[in-house]
Amino acid sequence: MREFVYFSSTARTSGNFDLENLMRAGRMDIACQVVIMSFFVSHHIRPNAKLHLVFNGPPDSPKHLEMFPGENMDSDDENKISISKKDVAGLIKKMLYKYKQGIKNEISKGYSIEKKSFPKVIEELHSEGKEIFILDKKGEDLREVEIPENCVFVLGDQDGLPGKEMKRLKKFAKKISVGPEMYFASQTLTIVNNELDRRGI
Repeated sequence: MREFVYFSSTARTSGNFDLENLMRAGRMDIACQVVIMSFFVSHHIRPNAKLHLVFNGPPDSPKHLEMFPGENMDSDDENKISISKKDVAGLIKKMLYKYKQGIKNEISKGYSIEKKSFPKVIEELHSEGKEIFILDKKGEDLREVEIPENCVFVLGDQDGLPGKEMKRLKKFAKKISVGPEMYFASQTLTIVNNELDRRGI
């Protein structure tokens, strides 16, 4: 299982945003692109990938959205994921509207939402015995790093990852880089997925 954690400091934490203007929803357009690049390849959805979206924007941060479409691939569920950015945004919007205080609400098989902070999400994944990799330009080259099957890759939005929380994660997380250039978050995910595919992870 490969897992990704995407942190957005600005993405809206309620469903009242305009699907026609995702940039004004705290750069929800980036989050949608991250979803697409996490799961979609030509003609199918990755069955072994899970995505954690952590939104820290207004009005009710933080929100943790968990997506594992591999659990829902054979379903006729109306929430089945689609490659269209607008459809992905619609799914995120619905998940945010379905938030229920005090619980992790599974809105359908493979999709859930709860109120949980970025460091808490990472710490829980680490406590499950998963290897945590933080994508950072100054990190060790991805091509030189040993990667186990149960791996988690963490990346941020246009503003990067929160510095205060990063200090806590340094105790157990390893920084890795996908190369000398600074890529968009969605491009970075494509590079990581490609490397894992090549390794058969």
